Amino acid sequence: MKTTLVCLAFLLAAAVLAAAPQAEERMRDERLCFQVAVPWSPRINLGADVAIPYGIDAGLPERIASWRRRGYTIHVMTGVAWGNYQDYLEGRFDGRKHWDEAQTDSQGNPILHGGWKEIPYMSPGPDYGRYLCVGIQRALDAGADAIHLEEPEFWAAGGWEGNFKREWQAFYHEAWQAPDSSPDAQYRASKLKYYLYRRALSEIFDFVREYGRAHNRVIRCYVPSHSLINYAHWGIVSPESSLIQVGADGYIAQVWTGTARTPNFYESRRQERTFETAFLEYGAMQNLVRASGRRVWYLNDPVEDDPNHDWNDYRFNWESTLTASLLQPEVWHYEIMPWPDRVFDGRYPARSVPETRSVAEAEKAPAGTGLNGVLRPRGDAELVPIPPAYATELQTVVRALGEMKQSDVRWRIAGTRGAGVLVSDTMMFQRAAPHPSDLNLGSFYGLALPLLKRGVPVEPVQIESATAPGFLARYRLLLLTYEGQKPPESRFHEALAGWVRAGGALLVVDDDQDPYHAVREWWNTAPLAYRTPRQHLFEQLGLARDAEGPHRVGQGIVVRAALSSAALTYQATGADIVRTLARQAAAAVRLEWRESNALALQRGPYVVAAGLDESVPEVQPAVLSGRFVDLFDAELPVRDHVDLAPGKRVLLFDLDAARGTPPHVVAAACRIRSERFDGAALTFTAEGIAETRGVVRVAVPRPPAKVLVAGKPVEDAEYDAASATVRLVFPNTVEPMPVEITLVGG
Repeated sequence: MKTTLVCLAFLLAAAVLAAAPQAEERMRDERLCFQVAVPWSPRINLGADVAIPYGIDAGLPERIASWRRRGYTIHVMTGVAWGNYQDYLEGRFDGRKHWDEAQTDSQGNPILHGGWKEIPYMSPGPDYGRYLCVGIQRALDAGADAIHLEEPEFWAAGGWEGNFKREWQAFYHEAWQAPDSSPDAQYRASKLKYYLYRRALSEIFDFVREYGRAHNRVIRCYVPSHSLINYAHWGIVSPESSLIQVGADGYIAQVWTGTARTPNFYESRRQERTFETAFLEYGAMQNLVRASGRRVWYLNDPVEDDPNHDWNDYRFNWESTLTASLLQPEVWHYEIMPWPDRVFDGRYPARSVPETRSVAEAEKAPAGTGLNGVLRPRGDAELVPIPPAYATELQTVVRALGEMKQSDVRWRIAGTRGAGVLVSDTMMFQRAAPHPSDLNLGSFYGLALPLLKRGVPVEPVQIESATAPGFLARYRLLLLTYEGQKPPESRFHEALAGWVRAGGALLVVDDDQDPYHAVREWWNTAPLAYRTPRQHLFEQLGLARDAEGPHRVGQGIVVRAALSSAALTYQATGADIVRTLARQAAAAVRLEWRESNALALQRGPYVVAAGLDESVPEVQPAVLSGRFVDLFDAELPVRDHVDLAPGKRVLLFDLDAARGTPPHVVAAACRIRSERFDGAALTFTAEGIAETRGVVRVAVPRPPAKVLVAGKPVEDAEYDAASATVRLVFPNTVEPMPVEITLVGG
């Protein structure tokens, strides 16, 4: 009887495996995508669902066809703020030159993309959206299922071009003012820049929808965009949160080493904090779509735009951003990489050498360069192709990313939950002369990093979304400053006050000294006459305009410290001050305060974790214990414990979480399809990137009697009794290879 029950359980488990999500369901979900500027080739045979050919030039249909032949769903991406748009600039589009739509700085210099003389960032005039629609139609005619309109970016340093002056007159009904003439002029210039790209994108969205209706097709529109945090830090204006309202179906969160390694200050130290910055950037992008239910893909880049780092640097920072993205529990769509040809066919320095510049010189580097004065490859460094182990690791991780749609998602290690820092798109409106907000974006990082560094998975919370019913309900503790940003409308204060009265804890850190409080806005326009928007908020809360300290409001609490959050980042004790205030606010609403020197999230059978540096002092690193396959190691070793030391990044397959399931692939540096177990043998097909090494680990209850790949016995098949797994190693091929594992006694 016992044997019969065991057999029935085993057959039931086999049926569950057969019904598990396979590649076909994953493709319908469009879980994994990548952008690419070249046709398919064996060296970029990625295990993704969606290929996104880049550009709307005449060669686009051929590029689309090459990827469609390989079975990919096709989207198309093009730049919105820049591109090879000489036919528009030179007048071949409509008979009129449009060079006065090139973004221009105060010295009359065009602002160029990547230094290309003929490719300026555009100041979109009334005809620009119509011009882009012509190229977009080429993509639609070629059968694109979705359009991605990349990076609507207007530099804060721009605004002197002829088009912008005309648009100012039309928008404000007054003569143009130099943006650097006053805080009010700069703020108004940024609002106009925001509007101009929103208008251009709205026109394209409308065109795509109309085309879809005319051709009986559903065509979606997405916006690949940097995060609000990065755009503000780099001095760029973009219509971030407003694009859902004018037709965007979602975003690609363009967060990668290039954005996340931008140095910031914490406890008076300026340095790169790639993991923490990426965690906050990804969180900001998820917050954009949470209220709408739209989609967001998280981008990861195994290299980055700067070609002068070495392979070890690229790999460490990629693992940091990837880990940060996987620690966002609600997202399971990913852009696995941009430009795969530069990853698998590119050549970069083998190692870093000491940089000749001093730290002081490095700190003067422009925002976004990621230079911190420590290590940097020299121009004479040896250039080498991708290390084989990194190529294998990348394919292992890509397969795992496709499995992140899990029902069981929970924190294993984390500090206090339910905390957020309120942010607004207006953070981008105060980033240039005459009085730019803190150049290191300390007004934001001064509130967010003190919590994140102690293991609190704090979220940026979009002010523009906060008026949506129930949007704030997930939070127990919110931090707010109007230094460096302003509330775009008074309705936000009504929503925030209601949240506090219902039991929320609000910490306000603001000394009211921001010169942008005096810009012409709703809080100081008749019939209102508040010196700062914070005073209006406090009146909504029933508090004195200049109240400080803790104050009960309904069932909640408001704690106000008249301090500059940016200034606190330059103080060694600044983070402790913020944490003390946050603990005080949390205690008042009986929110337990917990700190940790690590973050670890369980996503079904996967464990994602990061050890934090600059964290809880004099505490031993957290440890994960169990049976884990290490997916950040190309050899896919099995580990019984993992120390989360400071700086450690971890992606694991938890064999114990998958205990009791029939034989199945748990990790693979290739794409696995048609996986089936019939009670005696496990079969599947494997395909990968040419000239790379396939490594596969399979859970099996007993040693296999036979292992065949492409019909031939595999010599390198190692069985590990402790983990009940077998590891296979073979050369990857671009055509699916059959694999068969027959069990002893099967």
